[in-house]
Amino acid sequence: MAFVLALIPVVGLLLFIYFRDRKEKEPFGFLVALFFAGMGTIITAIIAETLGQLVLDAIMPGESAFKQVLDAMLIVGPAEEVGKYLVLRIMTWKSKHFDYSYDAIVYAVFVSLGFAALENIVYVFGSGGVGTALARMITAIPGHACFAVFMGFFYSKAKHAALTNKKGKCAGFKALALLVPILVHGIYDAIIMGAGATSIDVLAGISLIAWVLFVIAMFVVSFILVIISSKRDFCIVNLPEKVQTIYRPQVAGNWTCSCGSVNYLNFCPKCGKHRPTIAAWNCPKCGTLSTYNFCGNCGCPKTIAPVPAMN
Repeated sequence: MAFVLALIPVVGLLLFIYFRDRKEKEPFGFLVALFFAGMGTIITAIIAETLGQLVLDAIMPGESAFKQVLDAMLIVGPAEEVGKYLVLRIMTWKSKHFDYSYDAIVYAVFVSLGFAALENIVYVFGSGGVGTALARMITAIPGHACFAVFMGFFYSKAKHAALTNKKGKCAGFKALALLVPILVHGIYDAIIMGAGATSIDVLAGISLIAWVLFVIAMFVVSFILVIISSKRDFCIVNLPEKVQTIYRPQVAGNWTCSCGSVNYLNFCPKCGKHRPTIAAWNCPKCGTLSTYNFCGNCGCPKTIAPVPAMN
């Protein structure tokens, strides 16, 4: 029972994020690999947290609320989020599947919830079962999903900036993809850990209320980011501000991939291959730059240049 309760919120959140990806579903095997790679980051997190806490104990012997806050902000948050980010960066940045903006959120959530799933199992079986599972079902698991949403949101912008040769923006968004989850995760842990370490009941009560309000705000902002990112999902491979890449199915039509799959999207969801393209051309009707036989903006067919007459 406890094992099922430990995994139910993970599965539920993964399905929610997955089915919000409406333009082009990601390969199942790739997502499973990200999930298990995320599980592996718990090892690096344990090592980093152990070393960090040894250093902190040497600098600040004893226990205090302030020490718990420092532990959360400078050790726990960075140790967990850096590992997740490195897995995300190594496995997805150059992946052929990373071709739509919402993909980054899907990838980040699968990595983060892989970590959260294993962490939750350890907590549930190590500290008393059902009660812990129920508490973490509505706090820690959605919390890790929220950290991932922030990471994926900025990671997507970094990828788009890289594809549009905006190196400064790319570096900035990469930094935000790491720093924002670390900050949010650190605050999440710092408030509750500090409240648990203080001996002043009033301060503990105020901290608990502040933590609940922070968690609610974090959940709301993350949910809004997921909805907006899903609705505004666009192809980032062919530079959308220069080339029309989002095509209405009734305009672009179906095509058969070399793997045998019949598709209407610009990429085969089965193997990831691009829809066959032809030379870029400007629509004579609306001026949109396109790379397909039909203009993705107005539907005008490509004008075929007449073949010169032979003498």
